[in-house]
Amino acid sequence: MELAAQLMRVLTDPDCGIDVGRPDLARISDDELGELLPEAYRVGAKAPHRVASVRFAVEYEGRERQPRYTPDACRRMFEALVERLPERDWADLTRGTGTLLRCTGPWPDLAEPARTLTEFFLEKDDMRQPHALLAVAALAGAEPLAAVVERLGRTEGVIHQDETAVVAGLAPAERALLVEAGQTHTYSSPPMLPDTWQRIALIPAYAVFARRALEAALARADAIHAGTIPYRSDKAFTDGEVGALGRAARVALLRDEPWLPDLLDRLLPGICLAPTTARTLPSQALLYELVRAGQEFPTPELVTALRTVRATIRHAGVPKRLDKMSKKLDAALAERTDVALRLPALGFGADGVLRREAGGYEAVVTVGESVELTWAKDGRALRSVPAPVRREHAGLVKELRDLVKRAGIQLSTLARALEGGLVVDTVHPYGWWRAELLGHPLARSVVGRLIWEIEVAPGDWRAVLPEAAELPDAPDDTSVRLWHPIRSEPDAVRAWRDLITEHRIRQPFKQAFREIYVLTPAEEETRVYSNRFAAHIVHYHRMFALFRARGWQSRRLGPWDLGDEDAAERTLAAGEWRVDFHHAMADSAGEDLLASTDQVRFRRRDGGTWREVALSEVPSLVFSEAMRDVDLFVGVTSIAADPDWTDRGPARTYWERAGFAELTESAEARRDVLARILPRLKIADRCSLEGRYLTVRGDVTTYRIHLGSANILMAPDDAYLCVVPDRRKGDGKLFLPFEDERLSLILSKAFLLAADSEITDPTILRQIKRSA
Repeated sequence: MELAAQLMRVLTDPDCGIDVGRPDLARISDDELGELLPEAYRVGAKAPHRVASVRFAVEYEGRERQPRYTPDACRRMFEALVERLPERDWADLTRGTGTLLRCTGPWPDLAEPARTLTEFFLEKDDMRQPHALLAVAALAGAEPLAAVVERLGRTEGVIHQDETAVVAGLAPAERALLVEAGQTHTYSSPPMLPDTWQRIALIPAYAVFARRALEAALARADAIHAGTIPYRSDKAFTDGEVGALGRAARVALLRDEPWLPDLLDRLLPGICLAPTTARTLPSQALLYELVRAGQEFPTPELVTALRTVRATIRHAGVPKRLDKMSKKLDAALAERTDVALRLPALGFGADGVLRREAGGYEAVVTVGESVELTWAKDGRALRSVPAPVRREHAGLVKELRDLVKRAGIQLSTLARALEGGLVVDTVHPYGWWRAELLGHPLARSVVGRLIWEIEVAPGDWRAVLPEAAELPDAPDDTSVRLWHPIRSEPDAVRAWRDLITEHRIRQPFKQAFREIYVLTPAEEETRVYSNRFAAHIVHYHRMFALFRARGWQSRRLGPWDLGDEDAAERTLAAGEWRVDFHHAMADSAGEDLLASTDQVRFRRRDGGTWREVALSEVPSLVFSEAMRDVDLFVGVTSIAADPDWTDRGPARTYWERAGFAELTESAEARRDVLARILPRLKIADRCSLEGRYLTVRGDVTTYRIHLGSANILMAPDDAYLCVVPDRRKGDGKLFLPFEDERLSLILSKAFLLAADSEITDPTILRQIKRSA
């Protein structure tokens, strides 16, 4: 008997005597899973342990995949919802509507169970699943639907009532989509259908509602500030209205509506600032809901508007939470390259310079590697803001400083978006690229310092660095994409690195020196997972913060149910691939939590679900970029890079081993940079690269700095030297082709140790003298 048939027998006949043990449900198809889930829902609380175990296994599998339901399975799910009502005194209506969206044929007649469910919830006056109840009531007929609409219309505010009326008038499948988008996911809810919001955004009536709802929210915020509506902290909108406005915002952001930026510029201050001097907000809830909507469908205008309003909020805690949420928003915008490259000029001229007069002085804002504000008089540069300008033009000074911050944020967002486009292999038309990116007053400073490939003939890509060379003549419809070293021969990569170094070009992100990760023999052996970055011990909270900053999703580890392990995940290549980085709690060190790293696995989108694949099937660009992120997580947060680590036990053993281990790809790239810049340094005659170390000859002794961890060993017996890094940023005088905190740390230690006779720090001196 096949596995699916055995599972069905156990669920429907508890006395069958079949023991399936711990079944591997990956062996059953999505259609078989859809057949099993209604029967799993029927299992009661008093079922034998053997049956309950199968039920939970099936429901867990339903949470991970997209089951497919036959019309008969849809009917059985609704019947199961009704059957379990007496015992559970509740029913998860989203399970029923979810089966309909995943139905493989015409929907069955569900009027009878839908009527029973609707009457139950109306009698209990339970409106916690409003869209699901609307969808189920509509299946029961016009009268039950009208009763639910009337009941929902009594509370939750006029915006929510408006949405209820709109949803009630939609087609059955459209109502089910709104349930899918707004459901609170239960234990066994499947992942949301990947195109749910895209399908909702195509519903004309809901798109019209989205604008009407957001305009109503703006009108209410304006009325609160005008005093026609009394102000109450965080009570401007009901919970139901906040949810409706969040859905409206998602649709408007996804559709990239032209009216939305101006509305958000006015709405956000209205909900973030009290009409009095109070440090409260008219609606924290709506602010956070708009940010969450932006995390799913960001636009550069929303990012800018949120950063602008953040600086004006009086509440002490809100800006901190906004900062945390904005990290995810920035990462999401980098993935949405179709809108992220859209930048306003902010008044800058074609040369990237903005000039303003103020009382005989001139303010000059210049866009280069960074955005800088300087002052001049009669053509002579001044060191600071002139005193007369500070006194008489304080408003202008603030405006220009805010402009510098805003322009800097936009350039940072653009760089992240371009880097995110690397793994998508985004292609632009040559004419648009020259005019809108390379010719843009702000974007040109980022775009010009990157290497691009132009398809001068079919399949013939010519690489060019705009800041260092002329562009080739080509038609406007010629394809342009960012260059990636994985597509180039080693000699070409070396040539680009030489050019970047010779011209002292600091790239907006690591491109010419970007690490490449290719499949290893060990990974070919393990086939579906990589252990390349397994068995490391890391500072967990630092790694969790990096997950957020790099756009990875992960549950927080901790001493609670299912909190001992997780797999951080990120979707790549326009949502077609997913990478999972497994990790688990290891130990605690004081207030710090340690985690151990484990396997990296890849999945490919297959319809509405994810299928695990062999590493050899993963595109080389996707594999390389995913492993680069994992290398970053481990390299930055490993305790091996912690110079203060003194704990004993297994963690100390790991520290001693990993702190001086063979170099990873990121450390090899660091070595490559050092080989190019060391001859230019004033300490060049005291330094040499030897294997995985930078050797530095001081006056007192000789030191070896590990290029991965930056840990230091001293001659003659390789005694460890603890040097706690200075967390202050350097003066920027030393040229580096990209920002790399570990590389800067290694160089700062090299300069310190090359002049070890001048060291005055007693802690360092004591260690050196003991070794010497």
